[in-house]
Order: sequence, then C-alpha cells, then structure tokens
Amino acid sequence: MKSVLLFINDDPGLEARLQASLDLTRSLHGNLYCLRTNPYQPQMAFDGVTGMSVTYDIAQLTLEENKKLRQQIEARLKEEDVPWSYMEYNADFARGIARNSALMDIIVLSSMSGDKDNTIPLGILGDVLFNTHTPVLVQPNSMKKFDANCPAVVAWNGSFEAGNALRASVPLLKLASEVHIVTIAEEKKHDLPPMDASEYLSRHGIKSEIHEHEASKKAIQSVLLSVVDALGAGYIVMGAYGHSRAREYLLGGVTRNLFMDCPVPLIVSH
Repeated sequence: MKSVLLFINDDPGLEARLQASLDLTRSLHGNLYCLRTNPYQPQMAFDGVTGMSVTYDIAQLTLEENKKLRQQIEARLKEEDVPWSYMEYNADFARGIARNSALMDIIVLSSMSGDKDNTIPLGILGDVLFNTHTPVLVQPNSMKKFDANCPAVVAWNGSFEAGNALRASVPLLKLASEVHIVTIAEEKKHDLPPMDASEYLSRHGIKSEIHEHEASKKAIQSVLLSVVDALGAGYIVMGAYGHSRAREYLLGGVTRNLFMDCPVPLIVSH
C-alpha cells in the first residue's frame, strides 16, 4: 500500500482529508496523489449559441476556482515531508475518482458528518465503492489526523464485503498496536466465522483478538461504536453495503449509519 489518492474539493471535509492523507502517506512511506475533478469542460461550450454562453461562464469561473484551490494545496504540500503530485480530471466527482483509482492502493474521502448537504458525500461514497475495487478511507470532518499505530477494530460479519476490506487493509493492520476482530450477532448467518479472519491475519504475521457481542435491543452500529470506544481504537475496518444501496437508503443500514455518524475513520471496501 504505497499510493494514496486524495479527493480535492473545497468543502467542509477538505482539511480533515488532507491531514489524514498526509499521516497515512507518512506511515506507509508512500506517495500522495491529489485529484481535483472538474465536471465543466470549457472546450465543449460555444459562446454565441443560445444558452451556451452561460455554460462557458460557469466553466471559466470553475477554472479560476480550480487554479486558486490548486495554489493553496500546493503551497501547503511544499511544506510537508511526503512525495506528492496534483492531478486534474474532467469528470464529475465520483466518476473522476473511480477512473483514477485503478493503480491506487487507497482513496481518501469524507464521511457525511458535519456537512449540511450530506447527500453529496453519501453519493460520492456509494458511487466510488460500487465502481472501484480500491479500499476507501472515510474520514470524519471533526478528526484531522490518522494514527496508523493505534489499536484497530475489524468489524466482522463473515461477508464477502468484510473479507475484501480485511484483505485490503493488511498493510495498515501490520502497523496497528493491536487488532481486534469484533462480531455482533445478527439474524442472518455468514459463511466465514471470525476465527477464519484471525487465522488469515496470522498468516500475515498479525496477531488479533476476537470479541463477540450481542446486538440485543441496540442497533448494531451503537454496539460497535461502544466497543470501539472501550478498546481505544483509532479506526474501523469494515465491508460496505452488504445490502443494496437503495435498501440502505430507504430502510437504513450499518454502512449508511456509520457514514453519517462515526467518530473515528473507517476503512471500507465493497
């Protein structure tokens, strides 16, 4: 895990994403790739045609904002001790991120917390997770750091998604001071028990401890977060969208609820 892709956008989560990306890149001795996507393409706008002059004006304004944002980010990064590069890509947010993720090891995006219009980060997260195999670090706006050496929690339900997240996170889990595999009893059964996850990690030289809990009358995410707090964990590794996105949006789900309100970073994969 050496290539860290950071989504650049002037939104409430940018500072938290930037700081987390820097911490993550340092811990991995990797490279930071900053990606600014731009859905407006001025070369496609023709002034003089009805309505197109407005599109052209918007595109020009966007280019000016892009230039200003790039100058700000590059000025910040020149003071840091990590190798970095800055890229711009003509596409909407999620499409641009997915298109540039093929040779990246992890993507850094924001959670829905702290954003007045949280449908935007939710849409980006969902589209990216369903259109790339690259794991995503989901950073809360309130946390402007990522400590790779702290205890880590693996939220395990034996699903295909949980397995993908676990495998993708091995390089990070090797850096963790402790690794805790947490299972919370559900009505549905999965094929892979937590011991299988622990044995998998052991083959990579990672020791882990299994914790089994009952959800009882509490929501799964409430039990999980209480365990995270008790263990002093700095981040959670978990599979995302075990149900369809539509079902999670309409009925609620662990993925969506944690994207909305989680005090620690999430490492997720679909």
